[in-house]
Amino acid sequence: MHKTADLHIRDPFILPVAAEQKYYLYGTGQPPGDTGFDTYRSSDLQSWEGPFPAFGKPDDFWGTHHFWAPEVHFYRGRYYMFASFKADDACRGTQILAADRPDGPFEPLTDGPITPRDWECLDGTLFVDPYGTPWIVFCHEWLQVDDGEICALPLSDDLKTAIDTPKLLFTATQAKWVIQVAKDRKAYVTDGPFLHRTRAGDLLMLWSSTSKNGYGTAFARSKSGLITGPWIQDEETLDLKDAGHAMIFRTFEGQLMLTMHQPNTGSKERAVFLPLSETENQLQLE
Repeated sequence: MHKTADLHIRDPFILPVAAEQKYYLYGTGQPPGDTGFDTYRSSDLQSWEGPFPAFGKPDDFWGTHHFWAPEVHFYRGRYYMFASFKADDACRGTQILAADRPDGPFEPLTDGPITPRDWECLDGTLFVDPYGTPWIVFCHEWLQVDDGEICALPLSDDLKTAIDTPKLLFTATQAKWVIQVAKDRKAYVTDGPFLHRTRAGDLLMLWSSTSKNGYGTAFARSKSGLITGPWIQDEETLDLKDAGHAMIFRTFEGQLMLTMHQPNTGSKERAVFLPLSETENQLQLE
């Protein structure tokens, strides 16, 4: 068994599986690095079994490095992994993989990324709108566009194809708390979008960028309650130092939880779990 503090991990993602009363943890980390992804399993978010190999790179897989930010969603009876990959001759993109179990083995759903293949993209997440349409919400990377973007792309029901063109939701500089990624480059990061619907029906998005406190995370809010927005940015980040790429889940006891990695420093990143309270259209750290 491993304690949470012992696991070096970035971009943590928790999938609660009620039938097992277990939480599955996925994320970016070593090992296995650029050969696949592992998962860990816990009943209390403190002690973890594993690692269990969830995805191993097939010989003919297009991605060769930068295996980043896996997250797993249960959708229409199967488990779907959204993860980012890169190759020397291909733009970074989010590939969708599928499995019958939360621990895999996950296999590529298509022959390449679902994000536009001439865009540098990462951190895709699944969102299903009130009409049942699945969307991938992802980042169009600052490396290509300078002012990083968060976009949404509607998908077919089987998640294999895009059924329209990407919709720009917002850019990094629309949030007042975002600062440029480096002093010598006027560019702005968008990372790690995650969607949450409040009890009152409001649609919130967590996302991360560079801030005065290091890596920062804040909420954006859809004025219409739809994925297409318009999106209104919170003025400030969550009151956490150098912590980001967050997601929200609910424990089996009903407690709403936030997880993210902290700090955002090589080899020191760890998953943190923080309770949230919800009041009408607002989420707050307890």
